[in-house]
Amino acid sequence: MSNFDQSFEHTRLNMLAQQHAEIVKTTGEVIFCAEEDEDRLSGASWRLEDEVFDEVSKSGFKLHLMELLDNFIQYRGQCNELPKKEGVVRFSGGELSIEWLPDGSTHLSGHSSAQGE
Repeated sequence: MSNFDQSFEHTRLNMLAQQHAEIVKTTGEVIFCAEEDEDRLSGASWRLEDEVFDEVSKSGFKLHLMELLDNFIQYRGQCNELPKKEGVVRFSGGELSIEWLPDGSTHLSGHSSAQGE
């Protein structure tokens, strides 16, 4: 029996979007994956518009999103909610969205890399 809250991720992404409104008005995406043997974030690959690249780190957005993704992966693991290892966060027009992908779907699959690569 799963107690997974379907609004958990959406609510927190909306809060992050409000906190970093200027950044999420631009277009970008973050592809991420978790450790194979643990429900923890292991890597991420960022694609951003050039003009916000520096601001993403300076503002704390990058750190906040990485922490959220790690929390989402852990939460899905605790609730046995699948998929839980790979996905993509997209932002544009002031909104953030997350799409969970089947294991092995991203270019990050099968190898760990530094968080926030």
